[in-house]
Amino acid sequence: MSQRTDFVSVRQSGLPFDTIDEVKAALIGEGYLADQGLAAAILLALKMGRPLLLEGEAGVGKTEVAKALSSILSAELIRLQCYEGIDASQALYEWDYGRQLLFARALQEGEIDPERRVAQLYGPDFLLERPLLKAVRAGSSAVLLIDEVDRADDEFEAFLLEILSDFSVTIPELGTVHAKTPPAVILTSNRTRELHDALKRRCLYHWIGFPELEREVEIIRMRASGVSDGLARSVAVAISRLRNLDLIKPPGASEAIDWARALEFLGAETLDTEAGRVTLGWAVKNHDDLRLVEPLLETITSG
Repeated sequence: MSQRTDFVSVRQSGLPFDTIDEVKAALIGEGYLADQGLAAAILLALKMGRPLLLEGEAGVGKTEVAKALSSILSAELIRLQCYEGIDASQALYEWDYGRQLLFARALQEGEIDPERRVAQLYGPDFLLERPLLKAVRAGSSAVLLIDEVDRADDEFEAFLLEILSDFSVTIPELGTVHAKTPPAVILTSNRTRELHDALKRRCLYHWIGFPELEREVEIIRMRASGVSDGLARSVAVAISRLRNLDLIKPPGASEAIDWARALEFLGAETLDTEAGRVTLGWAVKNHDDLRLVEPLLETITSG
């Protein structure tokens, strides 16, 4: 039986859910309200042993999927935050050169048992494990989150594709580390650049869009439990209107939740123009956007 089939078998037998509705219920238990499409994508990615690539605007809850999933699966969340200039060593492993130098000096000066050969300079004691190697070693007991992969360059994306294909890492001094059962993998992208087709083919793809009005009200009520239905609804309506403007950074669900919490903290029962003006920075986080929104605030917060 192939390794990939083994992975599917282990995942299927170890999952705490078997249907889309059960996935949705499990996510709700972690405070995450998923629609049918996202719940189906999570279920299929786990059962088929494929990485799940989540794209969407910032703040729509992509990273939160991995956090909720790690809790549901009772698995360690291992996060690789991508950024411009990240390379393989920062994602896989590095050697602790400072400790190696101290060890070499102590060995030379006879402070260490000579039986401990110099070869041990490149042994496990001096290996700094980074997220990808850690996830390969953890295997199915981990959820690997590769966050904002679109921020990395083409070369790193190609490197990730290789890792995700076989879940093995070769350390020349120590040998090859191979995941017997690979971890669940979630990749996120804010689509600041287009990812290559090769990486997309390796993954199950799902786009997370901004929620519809009623669903956003539910999300706010779930994540900001002290907020009344009236306040949650007025915030959701205002957020929807903001998204219809030509903003550089449209507010996501996370901004809606924070805005509602801020208003509730100030004792507001609904979102009116004055309350909106005082707390607008929770929803609009770009100076040019603020200049566009402020003259329209009465319209945005009305009704």
